Amino acid sequence: MPAAVIAERALVRHPPASPLGEAWRRFRKHRLAVVSLMILLAMVLVIAVGPFVWRVPIDEIDFSAQLSPPSFTHPFGTDDLGQDLLARMIYGGRISLAVGIAAMMVAVIMGILVGAVSGIAGRRLDAGLMWMTDMFLSLPQLPLLLLVLYLFRNALAKALGLEAGLFVLIVLIIGGLRWMPVARLVRAQFLSLREKEFVEAARALGASRIRLVVRHILPNAMGPVIVAGTVEVATAIIAESTLSFLGLGFPPDIPTWGRILFSAKDQLDSAPHWALFPGAAIFLTVLSINFIGDGLRDALDARRVG
Repeated sequence: MPAAVIAERALVRHPPASPLGEAWRRFRKHRLAVVSLMILLAMVLVIAVGPFVWRVPIDEIDFSAQLSPPSFTHPFGTDDLGQDLLARMIYGGRISLAVGIAAMMVAVIMGILVGAVSGIAGRRLDAGLMWMTDMFLSLPQLPLLLLVLYLFRNALAKALGLEAGLFVLIVLIIGGLRWMPVARLVRAQFLSLREKEFVEAARALGASRIRLVVRHILPNAMGPVIVAGTVEVATAIIAESTLSFLGLGFPPDIPTWGRILFSAKDQLDSAPHWALFPGAAIFLTVLSINFIGDGLRDALDARRVG
């Protein structure tokens, strides 16, 4: 049988995988990334479904159960007011993950805008945008976070309500101070891709600069940006936890993981469970997101084969 016929039949039986299917195949080879994805999905499921299953109010005070260790009644134990830590962890997980995802979106959108303009514009605008990026990179981020939060938290809390105002402010501050790595990454991708043959062909066919960016360059630059976005989620969760731990994030009646950890700092000897569970949740979430980012990097790297 001719070799061409054999090859044709092989293609019919095993058609080439789509780019998405090939990326998923490479992602599955990263064992830690797959396990981390399962852990993260399980945590999201618990946070989403938990309030419908575990109906204990987060602000229910029971002084007879102060600092109780984990038990059937309180699987994660209680705090110094007898409040159920499992209910507060479920509620706080929603806020912590929402802050991480929203801040990541702010950082990625800002980074794409600055990086795309810098990568496609002329030298003067490119130099100016990169100077601005380097200036923001040189700023001490944690003191700046604390300063801006201290100055504007009351104004936004009055305008939008305490929880919504703090959420918007924290997301904007964290995202607004984390766009620089994404911008530099997008700029590097644009500088490389704008010289490729398919971009030159589109330019020769009369494509406008906006069409070149939106239809041809940006979609091919999104792989590294997606990986960077996963890192930004983890960074934002740590930043929000740090702010809450320092007492400048959400107040005690809004129990984010960082805030619960802050409240437990004086009871580490007598009630270690109070700090153990929020600390473990932050650790597992950040570690899982980082491993997922590693898996996405390997899956979306077109140079990898096999």
